[in-house]
This record gives sequence, structure tokens and C-alpha cells, in this order.
Amino acid sequence: MTNNIQAVIFDMDGLILDTERVAQAAWRQAASEFGYDMEESVYQMVIGRRIRDSELIFKDHYGSDFPFYEMRDRRIAIAGEIYSRDGIPMKTGVLELLDLLEERGIPKVVATSTRRLAADKKLRIVGLTKRFAGSVAGDEINNGKPAPDIFLAAAKIIDADPAHCMVLEDSEAGIRGAHAAGMMPVMVPDLKQPSDEVRALAARVLPSLHDVRALWTSTDE
Repeated sequence: MTNNIQAVIFDMDGLILDTERVAQAAWRQAASEFGYDMEESVYQMVIGRRIRDSELIFKDHYGSDFPFYEMRDRRIAIAGEIYSRDGIPMKTGVLELLDLLEERGIPKVVATSTRRLAADKKLRIVGLTKRFAGSVAGDEINNGKPAPDIFLAAAKIIDADPAHCMVLEDSEAGIRGAHAAGMMPVMVPDLKQPSDEVRALAARVLPSLHDVRALWTSTDE
């Protein structure tokens, strides 16, 4: 399955970093402080989306007067307090997968909906910045996931043919975007299991990055 793969594009939150649960808890607390109930079904719609897209989703559901940016600032503060106290956890299997790809000379790029300053800070804190050839952030592209823009931009960083790129994603929006980019989408679900439609778009749906690593070591190839 990996014979023709020449590069791997990684999502960040929920895929490399185990941060989505913190983000969700922080959103719920911030929403409660502002007098809103952050419904699970609504929150799941914004997983993997850029800030602007998330704003539109929330306002479509809660109304045009939804104080998105004020609430987001509070959410960031809450999450920051948690990270300062507990650190930023990585997903299991990340380091082992990175080690293997480096052994095989496979270039790696990050494609995250998170804004540049926040993405760089997170990767720097966990010590992973230098393990990637580069990254594309959500505020650097015209159209966020599920559009293919961010993945195509990531491939350009290393001059990789999209048809020979594997994309690792935890979100449905990411899998849709990778498929639209003509890449090989592999999903490692985090907070939400994929719908049947999204599952059909993915080359594989795997429980962990250890299982992704196994794709590269399979004797069946």
C-alpha cells in the first residue's frame, strides 16, 4: 500500500497532538461562562476546521450575535492554563512513526487548520519542529479543509506529486480535503468516528499511529 508513497502529510491537533479533548473541554467551559450550551453535535462539525469556518458554523447554529471571538479568546486562555499545568500530550505512536519514516527517507510535512503562531508554538513545545520539512497553517491558505488547498500547499513545500502523498488525518473535513487533493487519505479517528461516506473516501481507517506504522512494515507489500 505504501510502495508508491513519496511523502507523508500530517494533521496536527488530534493526530500528532492529543489536544482535541482539551480544546473541547475549554470550549464547553467558555461557552458556559457566556451563557451557552456547547452541543456535542455542533462541536463535532468544527473539528479540523479553520477559525473563520468555525465562526460561520457556530453562528449558523446559535445566531449571528454569537460572541465567537470573545468566547474563543476565553477558550484559548482556559486551554493555555491546562497546557501550562499538564503539558501538551502527544498521540501514542507518533515518535515511532516519525523514526520509521526518517529511516526510509520519507519527507514529512504538517498541514494544520491551526493558525501559524499557535501551531509553531505547540510543535516547539513538544520538540517536533525539526522533524518536519515544513508546515502549512490555516491562516495561510484561501480555503480551509475540506477544500484541498492546504494539502496541495504542503506537497509543494517538498515538491511532491500529490498522487504519491499519504495524508494522516483524524477529522472528516481532513479526509475530504485529502481525497479532493488526489492523495491517499488515512484516517486515525479521535473524537468522532467517520460516517460511512467519509469511511469510503479513506484508504484506511486505523485505530492508532502504531497501526499506520504497521502499513510501512507489512510483509504483504
